[in-house]
Amino acid sequence: MNAIGTFTVKLNPQDAYATGVDGINLGRMSIDKTFSGDLHGISQGEMLSAMTVVQGSAGYVAIEQVTGTLDGKKGSFVLQHFGTMNQGQDRLVLEVVPDSASGELCGLIGEMRIRIDQGVHHYEFDYRLEFDGE
Repeated sequence: MNAIGTFTVKLNPQDAYATGVDGINLGRMSIDKTFSGDLHGISQGEMLSAMTVVQGSAGYVAIEQVTGTLDGKKGSFVLQHFGTMNQGQDRLVLEVVPDSASGELCGLIGEMRIRIDQGVHHYEFDYRLEFDGE
């Protein structure tokens, strides 16, 4: 199944915990999102990042818990992010953490893609629900 829509995101920098070693800055941010479209709800999470001295090269990991309704089914699930940028070329993986879903979303597995177009964040979420005994 496929869900599409948009989201807003608010990133709040937290205290940096390592700066300046070989020019690498390690940072931490809280994440607050509001989803609309086929996925309607909110999420909260945290991101860890590494900014290099090379413009356009960085990496991040994040965990966010999404709560809301996905195509009419209520519940929550956790998304895990893995992102790198290599001199402007990005790679981003967002996957549902196995067995993290609750409510009517129990058994949810899937991957999400994010695209930013003229400042608007879009998501496309390929998913399925797996149930015991299937």
